[in-house]
Amino acid sequence: MQKIIAPTNCPSCNSELEQVNDQLFCRNSDCECKQQKIVEHFAKTLKIKGLGPMSIQKLQINSITDIYELTKDHLVVALGERVGTKLLAEIEKSKEVSLNQLLPAFGIPLVGTSAAKKLCSVLHSIHDISEEICTKAGLGPKVTENLLTWYETEFMPFLSDLEFSFESEQVEEKPVKGIVCITGKLVSYKTKAIAQSLLEQAGYVIRSSVTKDVTILVNESGVESAKTEKARNSGVVIVTNINDLIEVN
Repeated sequence: MQKIIAPTNCPSCNSELEQVNDQLFCRNSDCECKQQKIVEHFAKTLKIKGLGPMSIQKLQINSITDIYELTKDHLVVALGERVGTKLLAEIEKSKEVSLNQLLPAFGIPLVGTSAAKKLCSVLHSIHDISEEICTKAGLGPKVTENLLTWYETEFMPFLSDLEFSFESEQVEEKPVKGIVCITGKLVSYKTKAIAQSLLEQAGYVIRSSVTKDVTILVNESGVESAKTEKARNSGVVIVTNINDLIEVN
């Protein structure tokens, strides 16, 4: 059996690789391959149609700022009139996104859609980012550290001039109408997933078990389950048809 020898250097930039557990990492921030992956993630997150791996290579895009420096002439020469014109329109359209959508696109470690949503609920502009704001948003220490480091070392020096508003979209929180738990098989809907989605749209929060905050138990099967007994003993309202909750709202 031939022995597999792990590489010691990055095949893209030739930097020495660092082994963490069973994985190898290139720590060179200027590595062309790493930069292209960042661009791919950015384009995918913002749904810039036509800016996939092949286009990124053809256009020799090595950073997010490169995307917004592309000219129509460059795009047409590299991709053709029809494709180039369409991509330019997609790039222009991407400038309209709010900070809620934009922040996860930068590929900041641990800063995904959930962290961005929490952060954007307590600030107006990306320039409001601070340790105090992160704490107010409920972000953990590691997420906060990553975000503040990115803001100081990447955003301010390289990304702040991009043509985005960098402002958050203040989403009005819907009032919670009840905390619902479903037990047993459903009659009104084929799956619990469908029913839960409709309940959430109607303003309910779903729990998988009868916790202290549950106010409504849905039991369409009529079977006296342990959840049903616990709910009854706790004074939880028991509903036998989910549509009674959805139709009322």
